[in-house]
Amino acid sequence: MERARLSGKRFHFSCSTTMSQNTFKHLPDLLGSITCQPDSIVSRTLHSDEQSKIVLFGFDAGQELSEHTAAVPAVMHFLEGEAEVKLGAETVQATAGTWVHMAPGLPHAISARTPVKMLLTLFKKPRPAAQD
Repeated sequence: MERARLSGKRFHFSCSTTMSQNTFKHLPDLLGSITCQPDSIVSRTLHSDEQSKIVLFGFDAGQELSEHTAAVPAVMHFLEGEAEVKLGAETVQATAGTWVHMAPGLPHAISARTPVKMLLTLFKKPRPAAQD
């Protein structure tokens, strides 16, 4: 059963075949869900299952996440602040509303120029279907 409800500015979507299963998660204040801490990078996992992991990050100004890679495709959506983002050999500027899709294995790094809030979505590889 699929159900969608539009109420004001909030959209809730559920897709479930059983009533006992969690069908959606609702977070009414995404930006207020994390507070940047002095001289720190903080994170909060909002969702994790076999298909995806969604993490909200808060970077204080001047904080850096050193170059690393992810084994799965990922999306960074910058919600607040200003950052410099290294993507492979290129560097881009990120501000509120910036959206970046990264292929698996792409080296990347983040340097916050101001306090930054960023939503990271990791797309996990689905498990093969069971064989009969």
